[in-house]
Amino acid sequence: MIYFVGAGPGAEDLITVRGAELLKEAGIIVYAGSLVNVELVRKYARKDCEIHDSSHMTLDEIINVLADGHRRKVLTVRLHSGDPAIYGAVREQFRALRERDIPFKVVPGVSSLFGASAALQTEYMIPGGTQTLIITRLDGRTKVPERERLRELAKHGASIAVFLSAGKVRRVCEELIAGGYDVKTPAAVVYKATWPEEIIIKASLKSLPEVVEGITKSALILVGEFLNDDIDAASRLYDEAFSHEYRNGSIHP
Repeated sequence: MIYFVGAGPGAEDLITVRGAELLKEAGIIVYAGSLVNVELVRKYARKDCEIHDSSHMTLDEIINVLADGHRRKVLTVRLHSGDPAIYGAVREQFRALRERDIPFKVVPGVSSLFGASAALQTEYMIPGGTQTLIITRLDGRTKVPERERLRELAKHGASIAVFLSAGKVRRVCEELIAGGYDVKTPAAVVYKATWPEEIIIKASLKSLPEVVEGITKSALILVGEFLNDDIDAASRLYDEAFSHEYRNGSIHP
């Protein structure tokens, strides 16, 4: 069996138990060396495990290694950063394996999206405020549909997480302001969330480009009122007056 495993946001102890056990059992590991913390491989992999760094490999080369593991009946792990479902470039790998009738399973991981919110000690939704989080990116060599450009998404006024755009902070901020975000909207850049070298930079949307220096990758740009610690908003879930299936209060639906 081939397993696609989410490595988590970076810290070696934030991989899932299932993912760690698979790394211990694997005879072949193909890991995304440009993004995954190599300490995960060093800590969990067997001494006799075949280890491949995919940062230097093409799609065909990766698939050939996975197919070889299947042919030899060797438990094979394809280790991706964060969770494979978010900008994981896994769709083409899945298709190639299906075309070869090679079975595979996916083990989810903790996304850097949640590593960043943990580092910031916040949540993306605000009781009585925005209930939506937009996950997106700037266009680059991978194009973004016109309807999904930042200035279009900004019209919703929701919390927003911008991946794969750390080297273009100024453009991100300009696009969001042009789309309707107030220049004073809180914003943050979280570099390598949960890694030992984690960096958090917080500023207004207008001033963020002026205070971010030297960060060009491995960072999330986060924007929204959820970053405002002064907002006094509480969920009704734990309000003693609020009734629900497990508690009888004075306020009923």
